[in-house]
Amino acid sequence: MKVKVIPVLEDNYMYLVIEEHTREAVAVDVAVPKRAHPLPGALCTRAWRPNTGSHLDHLHLPNSHPFQLLEIVGREGVSLTTVLTTHHHWDHARGNTELARLLPGLVVLGADERICALTRRLAHGEELRFGAIHVRCLLTPGHTSGHMSYFLWEDECLDPPAVFSGDALSVAGCGSCLETTAQQMYHSLVETLGTLPPETKVFCGHEHTLGNLEFAQKVEPCNNHVKAKLSWAKKRDEDDVPTVPSTLGEELLYNPFLRVAEEPVCKFTGKVAPAEVLEVLCRERASFEQAAEPLQPQARALLALQWGLLSMPRPK
Repeated sequence: MKVKVIPVLEDNYMYLVIEEHTREAVAVDVAVPKRAHPLPGALCTRAWRPNTGSHLDHLHLPNSHPFQLLEIVGREGVSLTTVLTTHHHWDHARGNTELARLLPGLVVLGADERICALTRRLAHGEELRFGAIHVRCLLTPGHTSGHMSYFLWEDECLDPPAVFSGDALSVAGCGSCLETTAQQMYHSLVETLGTLPPETKVFCGHEHTLGNLEFAQKVEPCNNHVKAKLSWAKKRDEDDVPTVPSTLGEELLYNPFLRVAEEPVCKFTGKVAPAEVLEVLCRERASFEQAAEPLQPQARALLALQWGLLSMPRPK
């Protein structure tokens, strides 16, 4: 199994998972197709093989290409058959419709009827198969009510498994709790994702690692794992290199949203019950982010226009 990490939009990640024997490929969270990267210049994709975690190659593609994912698929010589979508938000699903138009017969899977071009709705615990790759569908409500994470492993392979967690779990953080209760989000994070094997590689939906670790340091200023990871992430940011994947075992050491039963985290929130600790953490994190130069509405509108979400008015 090979995973290609594809930076898209402002800070999103899209993934291409390749079964190396059958050359079948599955895309995870196909975002806006019109632009692959917000920065001028080339798009860089990185390939990762689970057993080493090493970056294998780089692809440089011009931003003018209408759908860079298909060029990557062509260069890899694989057959893209399926899209796994974690949730319905536009920055994870908007590209499904165009991709399905370009690839007749493409299967688009997810757990929420609001997902663009959805072919079939998945159920919690359902298992899929792509060659030697197994996929277990894990319903992880919190960020949205229909959020699905995907746990992948391969037959007769020493590589560690991988989880594609969308906005449920990120490096040192998690997505905002928008559509469910804190109790449901706690179950998703701690009891569903948090109990996966510690060696599981975590491929999340956004490059929010620096901000997440800065908040984690505020929560646990004496946590040496947070300090070390923050120093590492700053160097990655300087080099413009993704911080994904992490491992679940690492996340349990520095991600406050998985550490809601730990004494320093409880002390920070002033709560003891895990769901209440999580609720306060989410509220404090929102305040922390708000204090850090919020993106103005005009800037959001400009980005939306660049990504093809807004149309220019037609001349009368």
